[in-house]
Amino acid sequence: MTHRAALLIALLVAGAGATAADWPLARGDAQMRGVGVAALPDQLAEIWAFKCGDAIETTPLVVGTVVYVACLDKHLYAIDLKTGRQVWKKKLGSFKASPGYDGGRVYVGDLEGKVYAVDAVKGDLVWTFETQGEIHAAPNFVAGDVLIGSHDSTLYRIDRGGKKVWEFKIDGPINGAAALAGDRTFVAGCDSLLHVVDVATGKSLGSVDLGGQAAAGGAVEGDGVYVGTMTNQVLAVNWKTLKKSWEFEAKRRQQPFYSSAAVTKDLVVIGGRDKRVYALNRETGVEKWSFVTEGSVDASPVVVGSRVYVGCLSNTGEFYALDLATGKLAQTVTLDSAVGGTVGVGPDCLLVGTDKGTLYKLGAK
Repeated sequence: MTHRAALLIALLVAGAGATAADWPLARGDAQMRGVGVAALPDQLAEIWAFKCGDAIETTPLVVGTVVYVACLDKHLYAIDLKTGRQVWKKKLGSFKASPGYDGGRVYVGDLEGKVYAVDAVKGDLVWTFETQGEIHAAPNFVAGDVLIGSHDSTLYRIDRGGKKVWEFKIDGPINGAAALAGDRTFVAGCDSLLHVVDVATGKSLGSVDLGGQAAAGGAVEGDGVYVGTMTNQVLAVNWKTLKKSWEFEAKRRQQPFYSSAAVTKDLVVIGGRDKRVYALNRETGVEKWSFVTEGSVDASPVVVGSRVYVGCLSNTGEFYALDLATGKLAQTVTLDSAVGGTVGVGPDCLLVGTDKGTLYKLGAK
């Protein structure tokens, strides 16, 4: 069997649907919790590196044996997970938004405000949907439809045929992905509100004042939505009562939070522009630990097992593995440049892109 034929079979298997071991969404699951399951080694090593034509500020997806990554060089790539070889690439638009995978397709929005549906096996464009603003938000999915926010101050639900089902307007750009919990979705944007929206109708079910604009989407665990703001706070909101549960602000050098939180049963882990990663008690918001990095942390942390993985905006390319319980440094991997995007999780590896356009697979040698 040729390498090309083997890749096609792998893609066809991947096209059948994502599995529990995959990373089909920017934060791993529909709740946007940023928690993965993988058999990772104690010390990560570079397995391969794939060069794109410009910065990677997005999260790589892993579906079956294929990695999908969107790049500022105007291309969406499909890459063989094992070998790092390109399967296909499709020229579409400049991407700061992470893609999402559902039902054999990859969906992604670009800086011209277009949403693309691309066949995951062949890389063929299925349809294009146009909004009126840049898209920085990753998609989410409900019953085969796409949920995606735009800088035109609108959250859209788009059906599998590329037609608008409904739109929900806020009073400012939407930067982050809309998390899901049951029949509700959550929109945090530049109007300083967290909106709770009926996912079936697109109607408002209420909102909570965050006290500042949100640069990233919220993460849902239980009754809580956890989100950072540009006014230097991390907040927990009870989406059932529409009340804040707690607010966190660093004791010194307060800076905005542009990162999404990773949320476990016990902790909320988030990066800040003050060059720190914080772990907060999920019930109380009390700081459990913080870790000082070499640069601002716009990338969203990911939790796998007993460790936190995150990069930072350092010219020297630090990518960190931290102990989840204590925040102590377990390993630093030096990449070729700053890490502004978020790690994707494979079955036994991590995928992370850099500002120089290099996609790394990190795992066991």
